[in-house]
Amino acid sequence: MFAVLYSFNVLPDKSKDFIEGWSGLTNLIYEYENSFGSRLHKIAPNTYIAYAQWPDKSTWKNSGSKLPEQASVFSKLMKDCCAEIKTENELELVADLLKSQQFNK
Repeated sequence: MFAVLYSFNVLPDKSKDFIEGWSGLTNLIYEYENSFGSRLHKIAPNTYIAYAQWPDKSTWKNSGSKLPEQASVFSKLMKDCCAEIKTENELELVADLLKSQQFNK
């Protein structure tokens, strides 16, 4: 498994629109480009981090060509809400201990 960590510096009062654009684009990437989806986290008032998972680096690198036209609308909305978007890290999975629910005794 492969993951990518992104950071977003969102313009003041644009968080709602940013999340709408990010969510729409992420859903289309999941549906059309074979990703495993993404999680968005807020780390400061106008700063977000997203963690996107892929089956492998090649699938991530070659993504984008299968997206429908609607993806460009979501992408533009998201980009217009940001002062900066950065790919922070490309991550190869070494061990996976993340669970989908808490441990029950």
